[in-house]
Amino acid sequence: MDPIYSPASASSLVSPRNDPAMSVTLPPDYRPSEDEPFMNPLMLEYFRQRLVSWRAELLTESTETLMQLQEGGSSEPDLSDRATSETNRSLELRTRDRARKLIAKIDEALQRIEDGSYGFCEDTQEPIGLSRLEARPIATLSLEAQERHERMEKTHRDE
Repeated sequence: MDPIYSPASASSLVSPRNDPAMSVTLPPDYRPSEDEPFMNPLMLEYFRQRLVSWRAELLTESTETLMQLQEGGSSEPDLSDRATSETNRSLELRTRDRARKLIAKIDEALQRIEDGSYGFCEDTQEPIGLSRLEARPIATLSLEAQERHERMEKTHRDE
């Protein structure tokens, strides 16, 4: 496993920042609301916990995959069975590669929580909507900025 994604290196990213305001205890039934100040300490902690949990889940799945691959492939006597096993293994490796990239994005989101820029659009510096962050906690662009970005990509791709 790549050392940058080890659970040991995660501890520096997932610990509450040195700001005493970040040492908040999240009520078990807390959900961010439009009625509260955007990215207040409770909201930040809520998203931090979601990201940390998601990251841990991906690392667990990655470790399980690694253990399965290290157990070795079965020496299937039938060519069709062997081909199926190899296809499944290849699919699993592609899935793990996507998870590795997702972990990097989660790490970046955790860093944005630490530096105070989480929840704000990279392009406009306006708040990213709570519903968008709930659906995609690693979002870096508001919905409008993301749509604009995708239109620009499509325009350049079509040229």
